[in-house]
Amino acid sequence: MNLIYQYSITRLICLIFSVFTITAALAAEGEQAMILNLKSPDFVHQGEIPTQFTCQGDDNSPALSWSQLPQNTKSLALIVDDPDAPDPAAPKMTWVHWVLYNIPATIMELTKAITESDLPLGTLQGKNDWKETGYKGPCPPIGRHRYFHKLYALDIELPDLHNPNKTQLEKAMAGHILGEAVLIGTYQKE
Repeated sequence: MNLIYQYSITRLICLIFSVFTITAALAAEGEQAMILNLKSPDFVHQGEIPTQFTCQGDDNSPALSWSQLPQNTKSLALIVDDPDAPDPAAPKMTWVHWVLYNIPATIMELTKAITESDLPLGTLQGKNDWKETGYKGPCPPIGRHRYFHKLYALDIELPDLHNPNKTQLEKAMAGHILGEAVLIGTYQKE
């Protein structure tokens, strides 16, 4: 009887361990399925950016929204850049159009044509490659360029970096990125 009792206890422990292992694996898989998502009602991924958001239009920022922030996200950063400058056939540099950081993790969107005074409380700006803060839209000198809207979920709120450029912001974010989403739009001057 004692041997049967020990066998039953051993099987019960194995069963509990198996259930725990499967539950942990499913939980980890569920966490991985939660991928930061970035989209815009103004253009689709890999699609044409409407003229109103470019130097040939009003040069206003498109609306952006996001979902599925990683757990423990404390703030967000946004970098918009063009890796095809000056000519997509022979790119020589990445041109930066917008730098934002310390977007509160409670915020899930930026409205169309957002101004500095309309940014969510606590959000700070960096300098674009015009050496200005704020959004500057696509204005490619030649060919069709790609514009990467990159959203980063961070595990910290960054200190005031005093209008950093893209490189300075990326250095400050290093080791603190929990997730990243990319939305690409394209534009070619008419």
